[in-house]
Amino acid sequence: MNRWKISFFVLAGLVSAVAAALVYLIANPGESTPLPKVKIADTAENVLTVRATKEDFEEIANTYIRKAVKGEPLPVIMKITDDVILSSEMTVFSQTLPVIMHFDPIVQEDGNLILKQSSMEIGRLNIPPSTVLKVLRDSVKLPPWMIVRPKEEELFIDLSKIPVSGNLQVKAKAFNLAKDEIILEIIIPKE
Repeated sequence: MNRWKISFFVLAGLVSAVAAALVYLIANPGESTPLPKVKIADTAENVLTVRATKEDFEEIANTYIRKAVKGEPLPVIMKITDDVILSSEMTVFSQTLPVIMHFDPIVQEDGNLILKQSSMEIGRLNIPPSTVLKVLRDSVKLPPWMIVRPKEEELFIDLSKIPVSGNLQVKAKAFNLAKDEIILEIIIPKE
């Protein structure tokens, strides 16, 4: 066999190995991030109940995302309609594609939110949601209180970790988008 044939087969093997590795890395959602343990507030603490509309919560959420990234471009923009929509952009092979992810909010017993992915759009590509969430987790710098869990196809919003001045803690009580009723509790610790 001449050296050109050998070189061709070696190069073809390397290209195939790199392509297989890329497909594996993109398709494998990886390990799940465990949900943090949250201390449920003591009933002896002062609790202030706040009712918010979708627009109010949307503005509050985007303000806290903006504060968390400290002047950098917003990694995601939250919009609330009949579901929670996160918009972002993803660059694939020097092409910037819009990414729109739809989530259904679920209030946890501890007052945090889980956004369960219901659908997603990424340009015209048909990519599994877990893969899009994995790429989002690995390529976009999100605030530390937003935990992407690709394997579960969800985003965990740790409301207890949102930096609210005065040692206040925020909990979700109800999140009913059909009735435009969002109820939050602000926990004021006793001194």
